Amino acid sequence: MRAWLERGAAVPGGRRGKWLVLVIWLVAVMALGALAGKLGEVQDTSANAFLPRGAESARVNTELEKFRTDELMPAVVVYSAEGALGAEARAKVEADRTAFAKIVAKGEQVSPAIASDDQRALMVVVPLLGEEQADVADAIEELRGIADAHAPPGLDTEVGGPAGSIADAFTVFGSLDGTLMMATGLIVIVLLLLTYRSPVLWLFPTLAVGFASVLTQAGTYLAAKYGGLPVDPQSSGVLMVLVFGVGTDYALLLIARYREELHRHEDRHEAMKAALRRSGSAILASAGTVAVGLACLGFADLNSSRSMGLVGVIGVVAGFLAMITILPALLVIAGRWVFWPLVPRHGAAPRTSQPLWERVGKSVAARPRRAWIASLLVTGALALSSLGLDMGLSQTDWFQTKPESVTAQQKLAEHFPAGAADPATVIVKTADAAEATRVAKETKGVVKVDNAGRTPDGSLTRLAVVLTGTPDSDAAKDTVEALRAKTDALVGGTAAQALDKENASARDLKVVVPLVLLVVLLVLIWLLRSLVAPLVLLATVVVSYFAALGASNLIFENLMDYPGVDWSIPLLGFVFLVALGIDYNIFLMHRVKEEAALHGHAKGVLIGLSSTGGVITSAGLVLAATFAVFAGLPLVAMAQMGFVVCIGVLIDTFLVRTVLVPALALDLGPRFWAPGALARSAAEAPDAQAPQAPRERELENV
Repeated sequence: MRAWLERGAAVPGGRRGKWLVLVIWLVAVMALGALAGKLGEVQDTSANAFLPRGAESARVNTELEKFRTDELMPAVVVYSAEGALGAEARAKVEADRTAFAKIVAKGEQVSPAIASDDQRALMVVVPLLGEEQADVADAIEELRGIADAHAPPGLDTEVGGPAGSIADAFTVFGSLDGTLMMATGLIVIVLLLLTYRSPVLWLFPTLAVGFASVLTQAGTYLAAKYGGLPVDPQSSGVLMVLVFGVGTDYALLLIARYREELHRHEDRHEAMKAALRRSGSAILASAGTVAVGLACLGFADLNSSRSMGLVGVIGVVAGFLAMITILPALLVIAGRWVFWPLVPRHGAAPRTSQPLWERVGKSVAARPRRAWIASLLVTGALALSSLGLDMGLSQTDWFQTKPESVTAQQKLAEHFPAGAADPATVIVKTADAAEATRVAKETKGVVKVDNAGRTPDGSLTRLAVVLTGTPDSDAAKDTVEALRAKTDALVGGTAAQALDKENASARDLKVVVPLVLLVVLLVLIWLLRSLVAPLVLLATVVVSYFAALGASNLIFENLMDYPGVDWSIPLLGFVFLVALGIDYNIFLMHRVKEEAALHGHAKGVLIGLSSTGGVITSAGLVLAATFAVFAGLPLVAMAQMGFVVCIGVLIDTFLVRTVLVPALALDLGPRFWAPGALARSAAEAPDAQAPQAPRERELENV
């Protein structure tokens, strides 16, 4: 490792190497810029992108392609009033049906107006061509315009159904990337200005993140286009936030160490080489931990989780490469003046410790056992709230502000059988269709069964099964399970998809969580050459995860009034918090280990805490703020993920890393490093007799 860092640091920090790095990155960005702009072309926006791989509902979606060369997407127009609909309202509906005929898919017809039993609502089904989401969104906008125009007083019109839901989701995701990029960029710039108190220095990490973004988007496009990497709009949006967050974290750590070295080296090139040598292993371990943790999501069944994990790996690797190559090259090219007005001068005493964090360290060291017990009580109290999580969001709860498609679904549920607008789909061999129809009609929770057509070769028949429950209700899921148990047919549709997601999420928690814990533990053992320390650090991150989940649940229930938590949140929140949260423990313990080798264990813990307190706190605030951007998004699931990760990072930054970890390390003493060599050397060399090695001593192989 030491030899690798020596050779690697000599390039971006070298007199000629810095120009070589700059040229390589400029050429790469110009060559890959066009590919980065094509990421949207490879995004999978189909229903299967958010379903478990191999799920029965996903197989139904695949089989449906055999029924028609053109993919149909029904839109449902609902007309409702407080009382019975009169002649004027019915005339309006018939006039709209005539206008809808100009929008309907070629060869299809607008359905007759279907009246509810209470005569207070009419429903019209408009089959649309659903091959392109943009075309569906345009058609829905046109339908809504026709339905709203010249409506008589007291008549409410809403356009929903599967096509309406797709159009509303397309509108949300269409502006998602741009909104996230602008909001995240602005937040990071403001925090960097506050951190560095320099009108210039903030620009360099931002430029490096820009380089990393191009590499990330181009790499993701190529992997999706030619490597089969799954990419959906949600993972694409999270990707850029992740690059901003982890990239800025690594930049803060490197720049802080570079500032220290500028006090010790007259030549800025030597200062950068020393900074890369001493912080490079921590950054590498951090990036490796995050990447490996996210890669574990590749073993998830849910396609959207797999996509987010595998796409995230590309973002983390690109951010790491940019921060150890182009960022140091830019800083060395620019010179010391970038730190103005607080320019580090050669020979001046570096601020390796900070008064605030010295006081925190002394307070923790005074009674370490009391400190970690108090910390566990606080996090444990928050974690108790996670036991009351209400899992699952209904289709009407996906958006923070209800779009028209959700209102339409609610109106349908009020006046028609709840599943009328979105029936379950049953695919059966034509020879068995009659028996499947009979069995379905006798199944509890089924209102009616219609023959919805055959494949061109006549081998398969499609049945539309209207359920009594709303498509994603527990009653509808129970009916789907009964249909699957009683027939050999494939059962799909919204209710089946909700059931398959729920089952896959439970399975993924059992498989991915232990895998993440194992790989993170192995990375920590490799980094710290210890067994006790990695186990302690991993346990603290798990504690902070449950505390974050509990604190978020309190916010969801009491402030945000969310009816439940999306099934993806426990797994994604765990992976992000364990992978990202361990970052700060790595940054802290990397420095503690270096100082403990010089000054003994107890003093090393205090020096490590005081010297890294400022930069780790700044990094935590940046990462928390970037994920907080999600809280303002219209999608409830993404807002919930933003809350969980943001709160978890803050707990990890201000409580776990500041109090809990140092207190445990101090209470355990040199045994913290057992069975490594540092456990013996730290015990044999008391702090007062620790060798006063010069600060210029190069970091030994971690």
